[in-house]
Formats: sequence, C-alpha cells, structure tokens
Amino acid sequence: MSNKPLPLRTGVGVVVLNSKNKVFVGKRRDNPIDKWQMPQGGVDQGETLIQAMKRELAEETSIKNIKILRELDYWLEYELPKNLIGIIWQGKYRGQKQKWFIVRFLGSDNEINLETKKPEFIEWKWLEINKLPDVIVDFKKDIYEKLVEELYNFTE
Repeated sequence: MSNKPLPLRTGVGVVVLNSKNKVFVGKRRDNPIDKWQMPQGGVDQGETLIQAMKRELAEETSIKNIKILRELDYWLEYELPKNLIGIIWQGKYRGQKQKWFIVRFLGSDNEINLETKKPEFIEWKWLEINKLPDVIVDFKKDIYEKLVEELYNFTE
C-alpha cells in the first residue's frame, strides 16, 4: 500500500436561483439529519464541466429549465473528515475539487421531482442565500461561505 495521499475527485456544483433569488437545497437521503446541500456530483470521463453540471442537476432534481448565469473562474475544494475517508466514493478520493455554476431556474416548482432513477434527496426547499452556510455539513462550510460571497456580489 502506498503512502501517497488519495487524489481529489473532480466535480461540479450548481447554485440554482429561483425568480426571488432563493437557492435550491435538498436534504440528502444518506444523511437525513437537518443538513441540506445544493446539487453537485462527479464529472464522468469525456464530459465537459457544463455537461456534468446539467446531468447532475437533472439526475438529482429533474430540473432542466435553466439559464447559466455564471461559471466561477476558480475551483473550490474540500477534504473529507477522517471518518469518511475510505468510505465515500469507494475509498478512491480524499475530497473533491469542484467547479461551481450559478444558474437561474426558469421553470415552475412542479418541474422539480426528487423521485429520479438514483434519488439523492428526500426533501427540498428554497432557501435564503445567507442561510446556506448554516445548513451544510461542517466540512463543506468554507465552500458555502465563499459561494454566498459570490452570490452577494452577483445578485445586487
């Protein structure tokens, strides 16, 4: 066994804003305590970041009706807490580096359907932007605080 640290998984995340500039968050099926997150996931081989973002969003929420407002021009990273390393992602990664997108949801709420092929969320809601860091698991809090900053600069 090598002592080389596990790599970071390449992923995407998506901030979905509704017409009132509230953000879509879902409660994860595998962590149903009161923690919520925005749609995110890994990039498949041969996929562009935009394709991955649209696929993950549709797979997790059924949302397809969007307009891309912005792709952040830098990556955000997080490390898994030690107790999850070796458990999540078949033990292949120590965390994730993510490219985040801000999109406007153009559909109506009845387009949102969590009963997808591989459901990840059991519940969803629209949340005030400034509440994002309060609802996420601790190890992703830095990312969510950075995204809130971006959104303030963006939605003013």
